[in-house]
Amino acid sequence: MLYTRLRKSPYFWKSRACGAASYSVYNHTYHPRHYGDPVGEYWALLDGVTIWDVGVERQLEISGPDAFDFTNMLVPRDLTKCDVGKCKYVFITAPDGGIINDPVLLRLEQNRFWLSLADSDVGLWAMGLAHAGGWNVHIAEADVAPLQVQGPRSKEVLHDLFGDAVLDVPYYGLHEFTVDGMRVVVSRTGYSGEIGYELYLRDASRDAERLWDAVWQAGQPYDMRPIGPCHMRRIEAGMLAYGCDITLGTNPLEVGYDYRWMVDLDQEADFIGKAALAQARADGVSRLMVGMEISGEPLGTYNDGSMIEPFEVYDGAGPPVGRVTSACRSPRLERNIGLAMVPVGLSELGTTLQVRTPTGVREGTVVEKPFIDPRKETPKR
Repeated sequence: MLYTRLRKSPYFWKSRACGAASYSVYNHTYHPRHYGDPVGEYWALLDGVTIWDVGVERQLEISGPDAFDFTNMLVPRDLTKCDVGKCKYVFITAPDGGIINDPVLLRLEQNRFWLSLADSDVGLWAMGLAHAGGWNVHIAEADVAPLQVQGPRSKEVLHDLFGDAVLDVPYYGLHEFTVDGMRVVVSRTGYSGEIGYELYLRDASRDAERLWDAVWQAGQPYDMRPIGPCHMRRIEAGMLAYGCDITLGTNPLEVGYDYRWMVDLDQEADFIGKAALAQARADGVSRLMVGMEISGEPLGTYNDGSMIEPFEVYDGAGPPVGRVTSACRSPRLERNIGLAMVPVGLSELGTTLQVRTPTGVREGTVVEKPFIDPRKETPKR
């Protein structure tokens, strides 16, 4: 595979032809941010079906005799609880417990995994660990590129493409299909909080445009719309974005993913960061990520916390005590909402703080998150 400093997704020209209006760079790859109407895209996701170019999610394949033990060491979840044909949302942690990445892990075979990567360079990290530890594994970026099909009518589109069997794919399960000679791993996952699927195309460098056309054609009877990552919806769902909500400087306990789920400190196996996270659990963390409502005029479709003037949080006079990491105006709640990292002592529901925005200081109130569908029943339907 040819590498350049800035790459194009295998679907780049197809998504561009659909009117991509703005790009960000994600995993060193151009990523369509929206198609000119983020609010319209939000409603299309909620009411119909959407297609997303997420070829930027590189698939790091780990295979070989030691693949299970190595991958189990790489992540804090206990992968003995992840059968072949299942997916897991996982963190990859550093020795100090910081978050290096938060991919979806797909277990394709007993000793073959894909890590569908968020925006950071995990491949070199994994290769270095494997070399230093003498692990008998093969680590490489697979020629695989995902598309997301998300929204309440996504089941109908997938059924028309793949037949009855796709309806049997469970939430966070996967199954391999063939359509028009193209091999596609379909998972019931997505970054939307809605019913949805991810289509992981094998041989993507050859077949990506054909798959896009097949999905697009199947979606036309259902008014399929191309969209970018819908941050308004993912913030409503309390879903994290790497690089703003979580970074190498945050650990899973601080962002509310405790040891009973995403971090299994009671498993027999060791993993990188286990000792540090066990100590953090024993000591207690000093800050927590909370949901926050922010008063005032609409904040727009997405503020990612990395602006020249970040949304700093204050508790009266004095220096900032925290920051808002993601914020937006929720179209259906008709309120400004966001995720914020604040001291534990200021994390109780109902706590009132001040938030500095580019248009002035506003009141911020700690509220429950996720803001909508707290039990995540919608994507499981």
